[in-house]
Amino acid sequence: MLTSLTIKNYALIDHLKVDFNDGFTIITGETGAGKSILLGGLSLILGKRADLSSLKDTKTKCIIEAVFNVSNYNLKALFKAEDLDYEPQTIIRREILPSGKSRAFVNDSPVNLNSLQLLGERLIDVHSQHQTLQLTTNDFQFQVIDALAGNQKELEDYSGELLAYKQLKRELNELKNLKSEAIKEHDYNSFLLHELVEANLVSDELEVLEEEYETLNNVEIIKERLSEAYQLLSDEQIGVVTSLTALKNNLQKLSGLSSKYQDIYNRVNSALIEVDDIFSEIDVLQADVEADPNRLDVVNSKLQVLNNLLQKHQVATVSELIEIREELTEKVAVTENLDDTIQNKENEIYKAEKALDALAKTIHTKRSKAIPDLIKQLQAILEGLGMPNAQFNIELTPTKTYLSNGKEELSFLFSANKGGSFNALKKAASGGELSRIMLAIKLVLSNYTQLPTIMFDEIDTGVSGEISNKMGDIMLQMSKNMQVFSITHLPQIAAKGHSHFKVYKEDVNNVTQTNLVRLNHDERIVEIAQMLGGTDVSSSAIAHAKELLN
Repeated sequence: MLTSLTIKNYALIDHLKVDFNDGFTIITGETGAGKSILLGGLSLILGKRADLSSLKDTKTKCIIEAVFNVSNYNLKALFKAEDLDYEPQTIIRREILPSGKSRAFVNDSPVNLNSLQLLGERLIDVHSQHQTLQLTTNDFQFQVIDALAGNQKELEDYSGELLAYKQLKRELNELKNLKSEAIKEHDYNSFLLHELVEANLVSDELEVLEEEYETLNNVEIIKERLSEAYQLLSDEQIGVVTSLTALKNNLQKLSGLSSKYQDIYNRVNSALIEVDDIFSEIDVLQADVEADPNRLDVVNSKLQVLNNLLQKHQVATVSELIEIREELTEKVAVTENLDDTIQNKENEIYKAEKALDALAKTIHTKRSKAIPDLIKQLQAILEGLGMPNAQFNIELTPTKTYLSNGKEELSFLFSANKGGSFNALKKAASGGELSRIMLAIKLVLSNYTQLPTIMFDEIDTGVSGEISNKMGDIMLQMSKNMQVFSITHLPQIAAKGHSHFKVYKEDVNNVTQTNLVRLNHDERIVEIAQMLGGTDVSSSAIAHAKELLN
């Protein structure tokens, strides 16, 4: 509930601070006294865009501050979602600077207008004849029925399931698009993969094959050189082995004479051992070197395949080709498995649809049970508000589409006259009738859900006598469950309030200002008497005012 309101430097208001109570609060005042200014200031707290023309003194900033008791409003989740500090006594402040910029704060935390509007919608409902068009929208009509049906839990579950369902549908579309694109590439990728698989790639194979190719391609030269080397080593006259053996024998005779000769002898002996080993290895190599044209063809062909693949894929090593092969294997496998993936996704969607259908059915059943009760209550209330022939025809029509709040459309039809045809509310009801219908709906809603503070702004315009008395009774009844304000010109309604404020103008230092004052009991008598008979208060008007107040 709204507990206090402070307005500084706004329109005709210089400085105003007022505290409010719960229950039914009346605001009266002559036409042009500034009731609309008061509402305009309050609308800035609720997130309306600021206007520099609102400043009374353009050199000083405008400040509007409201304090709300939100302990019973279940707003912790909203505060958390908007990253705001939750306080049971929440302070909302709006500032308009002389530069034209505006700032908003909730519990001293800066907020943007979107957050302010979200919070404002949960705190105050300003209702006027101009805003009764909300009543004609399907969203609002569903909200009314669902409040009576007690569908809040089911609608929350449905909303969560619908969100998941839409995500699954998006994923399915992505998979189908991926499949469409993948099919185009699948054949080419499969061809490339087949080439790489056929090549039987082995890491570092290229170097081994190149070496083998060089050997096979130069067999005659290798055999010739190895044969010459063998002869140089083994010739009985001048061969290296023969010469080193002779040298060794020669030095052996000196090795015992001195360590110097022993060292040189040892080195020659080592050289002879090494050369002898080389001689044996060359002998083996000669035996291994054989011309093999068939193997040469095989190696040459494999090298051509590898080099062609390296060139095609623009890489330098067989290891890189192996990586490409693995990537292609995965791509081809994904494409080939897409049908299974799509089928699994469609199965998930089928399950989600079943869950949504079950929730939608429950929502429909509870709505269907609530509609007759809603019609009965509304028609009874409207009968007391001077609309004895008011009738409603509310029907639910199933749809195949999953809508945001179920799987059905709502037809909310109205007839004001006996025997008249039913039409949509905006066509069948006048502005005054819409105001009374909205009042009736707000009364019904107040019995089923926690409504925010409601401010009725002259919805009694054009109404008088017994009807206005009934409207006052309804507002008073609503105030048992919520805070209710009524800006009114009717004494029958003004007399029913628990507290009464008067908006008035006064000239201070030749400057017109708007003010708001709480009236005591005697002042209320005078104010209501003036509402009954004008500024010249008669004794009969005073008596009538006292009677209304009692």
